[in-house]
Amino acid sequence: MSYPAAELPIPPEIAPERTLNAAQWGMASFLVSEVAFFSTLIVAYVTFLGRDVVGPLPAEALSLKLAFGTTLCLVASSIFIHFAEGALRRGNNASFKLLWAATIALGVAFLVGTAYEWHDLITEKHLTISRNLFGTTYYTLVGFHGLHVTVGVIAMSIILLLAARGAITKEHETGVQLVSWYWHFVDVVWIVVFLVVYVGAKGGSV
Repeated sequence: MSYPAAELPIPPEIAPERTLNAAQWGMASFLVSEVAFFSTLIVAYVTFLGRDVVGPLPAEALSLKLAFGTTLCLVASSIFIHFAEGALRRGNNASFKLLWAATIALGVAFLVGTAYEWHDLITEKHLTISRNLFGTTYYTLVGFHGLHVTVGVIAMSIILLLAARGAITKEHETGVQLVSWYWHFVDVVWIVVFLVVYVGAKGGSV
């Protein structure tokens, strides 16, 4: 039995396939390699944890209160950079610059907090990178993360300077997005480090 063409169901429109562009694939590949890198450092830290014969040990040296404060800075910075990216997408350059600057400020606050912590560890707790296994693995892990934060702050500062000159608009959304991906990754890595190193230090100094 045949039906008039007008009565036949009309199939839905086929949505175009969404995929990453070359730059996004490149950043995604880079971040995957970074996952492997930090996973190795974290595994090394956990493997040698508790094998020291000389102190100080994590519970004696680390301050959970200070680390919690620096962690809040990074978590808040991820929120600010998310809204900054959205502001740029909407063409609101003023809000973008303000939120982007706040992200940078929080990243700098994290680095200052880390520097303060390291100064205390070295001068007061006498924990150096060669003191014991804890010192070696701790400074390597946290130090490389701090290096990544520094790179992120520099990259964001360059973008802010360009935005202040009017050279960053919503047409440059992809470049800003890639920096945002990197920053979110750095923040997620720190949350893992915070849980493993600081929260994992049972009875740590607070």
